[in-house]
Amino acid sequence: LGLRHYDVQVLGAIIMHEGAIAEMKTGEGKTLAATMPLYLNALKEDGAHLVTVNDYLARRDTVWMGQIYDFLGLSVGVINQDGSYLYDEEYSQEKVDEKQAVDSEDELDEERDEEGYYKVSYEYLRPCDRPEAYAADITYGTNNQFGFDYLRDNLAYDPDEIRQSNLPFAIIDEIDFVLIDEARTPLIISAPAEEAEDLYKRFASIAKRLQAGTHFEVDKEKNAIMMTEEGIEKAEDDLGIDNIYTEKGVNHVHHLENAVRAKALYEKDQELHQAVEAKEGVELQQESRTYASVTFQNFFRMYDTLSGMTGTAMSSSEEFYKVYDIDTIAVPTNEPVRRDDHDDLIFQTEMGKFKAIARKVNELNEKGQPVLIGTVSIEKNELLSEFLQKKGIPHEVLNAKNHEREGEIIASAGAKGAVTLATNMAGRGVDIKLGGKDATRDEYTDVKELGGLFVLGTERHESRRIDNQLRGRAGRQGDPGESQFFVSLEDELMQVFASETVKNMMGRFGIPEDQPIENPMISRALENAQEKIEGKNFDARKHVLKFDEVLHTQRKELYARRREILTGDYDRLQELIEKVANGDEEYLEKIEKRKERVGEEPFYEAVRRGALQTIDMLWVEHIDSMDYLRSSVNLRAYGQKDPLVEYKKEGKRMFESMQVQVNEQIKELLPNIGEGAFERERRKLQEVHKEAESLSQSDEGDNAGRQGQAGQPNQDGTSTTSASTQSRGTSGPIGKKGPTTEDGTKIGRNDRVIITKGERKKEMKFKKAQPMLEQDGWEIKEVITN
Repeated sequence: LGLRHYDVQVLGAIIMHEGAIAEMKTGEGKTLAATMPLYLNALKEDGAHLVTVNDYLARRDTVWMGQIYDFLGLSVGVINQDGSYLYDEEYSQEKVDEKQAVDSEDELDEERDEEGYYKVSYEYLRPCDRPEAYAADITYGTNNQFGFDYLRDNLAYDPDEIRQSNLPFAIIDEIDFVLIDEARTPLIISAPAEEAEDLYKRFASIAKRLQAGTHFEVDKEKNAIMMTEEGIEKAEDDLGIDNIYTEKGVNHVHHLENAVRAKALYEKDQELHQAVEAKEGVELQQESRTYASVTFQNFFRMYDTLSGMTGTAMSSSEEFYKVYDIDTIAVPTNEPVRRDDHDDLIFQTEMGKFKAIARKVNELNEKGQPVLIGTVSIEKNELLSEFLQKKGIPHEVLNAKNHEREGEIIASAGAKGAVTLATNMAGRGVDIKLGGKDATRDEYTDVKELGGLFVLGTERHESRRIDNQLRGRAGRQGDPGESQFFVSLEDELMQVFASETVKNMMGRFGIPEDQPIENPMISRALENAQEKIEGKNFDARKHVLKFDEVLHTQRKELYARRREILTGDYDRLQELIEKVANGDEEYLEKIEKRKERVGEEPFYEAVRRGALQTIDMLWVEHIDSMDYLRSSVNLRAYGQKDPLVEYKKEGKRMFESMQVQVNEQIKELLPNIGEGAFERERRKLQEVHKEAESLSQSDEGDNAGRQGQAGQPNQDGTSTTSASTQSRGTSGPIGKKGPTTEDGTKIGRNDRVIITKGERKKEMKFKKAQPMLEQDGWEIKEVITN
């Protein structure tokens, strides 16, 4: 790179290595400073993550800084919504040979060094799969991608699909945006609930025809029901299937039990409300089920060591310390700041303010001083653009829609005569150099003599940090610069704060709408208002976090158990079986016989699948229950009860109940395990998980919600082959008279048979064996007579 770290960059690097936040002003070289703690922590071979706010910055920094890590012998990966890549010097040479884009690799390297701060050299990025990118010594990516991959890992059904082996060390760029502004933004993997109304109503109808004592047993003391074999067979007949366990999977078994529980116990329990509604004939709306979710606040607190860097952190240092236990330290600038921050100009109306802005920009443009105009929304951006067009002022409009293209444009915002209109997030992370991105020494000097970059804010934000970020775009590395905010009494913040007093004063003096007043007292009042709002928002986030922590604690415990089952060996699965058996020796003997019939490997893999499906299904229902509890618990304040205490108490009871239910469900499923058990359910869930891969491919609008829709799960994507019309091993056709043994004895639907395929052997009722006998290779070995 031909660069040397400034002393202040080394200081910032030490702060980050120690797990604190370094406040480094815009233009101080945070990207380069981060290479030192990343390298040092990557030497532990646990991995080190650099979190950015968009895919463009992740790619840019991987390529720009990748040559440093490569020289030091470390590998670098990057995860994006559209793919994953590894930094590869050799791959760049292949690209040079293919495209002949430049004369040599040296020229490509030189071009990268000059333009790397705004342009991505894709020749150095070799496509790879996700686990490879995470296996690199250092991994760059966005907060969205790291968070969604955590959720995807905890929906995986194959250990090879796991991406994040652990969460060791992370540096978050723009940490105030990620951990404060976006703190409670939920990352959600969800899908429309499958056939919600039909399933509930169908099983409610079936439950009506089941009789207590015959089809199910009721234990009112435990508030539970147990399906009998007759009850399961009756339900199978009503559904028109032979085996609810192997054909329909865990989900249908659970629906059946809920419907019977609603019939038998008449309890509108939290987990049964849909089934009870179906029983009562109430019209059901299609559900959207959350499969997994986490907030940035909770996700990033799981890292062993968390640090960060930003230009504006000190005003939020209290929140960083109290919520994340991270210290914030201000790093001095390499050169003294020479930016001139003017007092705010206050106008009566927004229209008058826009007229004045257009006039001011025209004035600056005529003398050649570059202007960066910051707005709070795309709508305001486009409205102001119309004013500038009417004035005939050429300008660029950036709306944070195409980060890569906008990165190149913002890099040129310091060119002589340039006018750039941008939202708060547009072009973030890219330095604005005086004279433009490829400026000569003379071009730089010309703009410097004109006063440098003029930053014009069109509205005060609720947070002082965001205003300071905008101001910080000017006056980098000791360059001159100016900043000023144009504020109207119709702005949201001014309407909240003392607008009538100021408006009456301006009215008395007869001040026109496009004429401002400039009063330091009003500017200070605005900053005081911002400080109060920040404090209020902090208290609200802190209060909500206490509620979030309840579900987060449960999530960590459940995901840890799920990971053990997913990655555990057969001994671990045997421990699970013994745990759910709870000392029932007769049950364990039954399971042992089942294992011998099915074979060890198919048996344990079916146990693994069944346990994972059960956990996933009941966790989805638990999330719904906790959401309902969360929305209703505040009403308990009227009864002089603390809603948080009630939420914790009820949440703990519901979680313990869910864990018991998981064990009971697994215990009930295990005796029904056969080779191929739960296949349909597994295929359906795999479809949901595949859809989850594309969840974060929505536009990375910085202030947009992060909820992803996984789409409707497929019913069954497999094709079927025509079945044989004759059961193998029987002498008679399967017609009206039914199948017979070799001696002519009729085989009844409920007769138990032993069927074989090669060395594999299974015992079951004939009606359940029929679909398998229609497949090639299976035949009846023996009919068991009583």
